Amino acid sequence: MKKDLISMEDLSVDEIKEYLALAHRVEATPEERRVKLLPGKIMAAMFFEPSTRTRLSFESAMHRLGGSVIGFAEQSATSVSKGESFVDTIHTVENYCDIMVIRHPGEGTARLAAKTSVLPVINAGDGSNQHPTQTLLDLYTIEKDLGNISDISIAFIGDLKYSRTVHSLIRALIKFNVRNYYLVAPESLRLPKYFMMSDEPDKFNFYETNVLEEVIPKCDVLYMTRIQRERFPDLLEYEKVKDSYRLTAAMLEDAQPHMRVLHPLPRVNEIAYDVDKTKFAGYFPQARNGVIMRQAILLKHLGVEL
Repeated sequence: MKKDLISMEDLSVDEIKEYLALAHRVEATPEERRVKLLPGKIMAAMFFEPSTRTRLSFESAMHRLGGSVIGFAEQSATSVSKGESFVDTIHTVENYCDIMVIRHPGEGTARLAAKTSVLPVINAGDGSNQHPTQTLLDLYTIEKDLGNISDISIAFIGDLKYSRTVHSLIRALIKFNVRNYYLVAPESLRLPKYFMMSDEPDKFNFYETNVLEEVIPKCDVLYMTRIQRERFPDLLEYEKVKDSYRLTAAMLEDAQPHMRVLHPLPRVNEIAYDVDKTKFAGYFPQARNGVIMRQAILLKHLGVEL
């Protein structure tokens, strides 16, 4: 039976831990051995929406495992622009590859692809809904940097309404019983209330504020996000909030020594460049971890043991 990766909701804690453990094994495996793991396998990178890190890290991951990549980087380069249906595109491309990695602006498209195709489908982001591979690499980064996941306190800053990376990560952290969440966002971009609902409401603490400085000393992870212009139906509303928060090195003076600043990238102006030189900056190692985790994902979903 084929296995897809569509949503963090579909995974148990034990299944998430299997991905993390496999990523650790991948990182510990010499590259000359890794490159022999997927010879002859082909990954289709189907990106209907722009991407730098996710697309290139998946392509790098596949090449580093000895496989090949086909695909496209924008919808205009496909027959969808000629009127072909998404379902027909899936049925066509599955004839040319062994696994599909799909990014699409429409929520639910990855699950539709999984239901349509006989091949494993990996969700590389569907609208403002889910981004499970980003979440897995985020968890891997937190585990590597801090030694554990369950005991952290985390602050999310910026676009908490539309950010699929935030939505996926919160779902995962709740599974790990992470208790304390600091939510820093403009009123119009606050986290939807249903993310804070739980069968055990007294177990999880969600603190909402507009002031970034007050949460920095309290958290182990500061998860920054950009305000996403492409998610706003009204650009005037985007202009009102685009510069709401900007993290500088001076603001980290009272941070705990082990605290890490993470960001799914790209950044616009929400993290000043002087933060890059501090011990707190974890976002470029986080991007590097994306190649490791995505190698683990490809191996797992193509049924290759390591």
